[in-house]
Amino acid sequence: MSENADIKWYVVHTYSGYENKVRDSLLKAVENNGMQDKIVDVRIPVEEAIEIKNNKRRTVQRKLLPSYVIVKMEMTNETWYLVRNTRGVTGFVGSGNKPTPLSESDFASIFEAVPQTRIDIQVGDSVRILTGLFENFSGKVTAIDTVSQQLTVTVPMLKRETTVELAYDEVVRED
Repeated sequence: MSENADIKWYVVHTYSGYENKVRDSLLKAVENNGMQDKIVDVRIPVEEAIEIKNNKRRTVQRKLLPSYVIVKMEMTNETWYLVRNTRGVTGFVGSGNKPTPLSESDFASIFEAVPQTRIDIQVGDSVRILTGLFENFSGKVTAIDTVSQQLTVTVPMLKRETTVELAYDEVVRED
């Protein structure tokens, strides 16, 4: 089946917290009205993030664009009406009453997955080192590099301060 050139991605604004309900309602309405060839896909942009809290690592999903759903569809009066009158939808993103389709590059940038790690350690916190040469040493966090997911920790050793670079999961916060 060749894809229709008129089918594009559109951004739909929803009530806050209604993204999943809108997606489910829209997919059900498409099926009930036999419009699978006109409304092809409905997505909620989410990212996978790794949170380290209380020394436990867990993966969570966070919405990249809260209150928005992305719909791949051919824009006709019928499809516009179906989407616009779905419970929880407040409208399309665009100028005036004319929805503006997303470019392929904008769509790709929304869905590029870049996992992020969040930790419950801040600069100034005392931490205990779990592995390596400085195992079981305590020190203070002096810097956090979120890009490389590294901590800079200053460890007192032989009456001097030694700076150590460590990964997020190589330390535990001391209370």
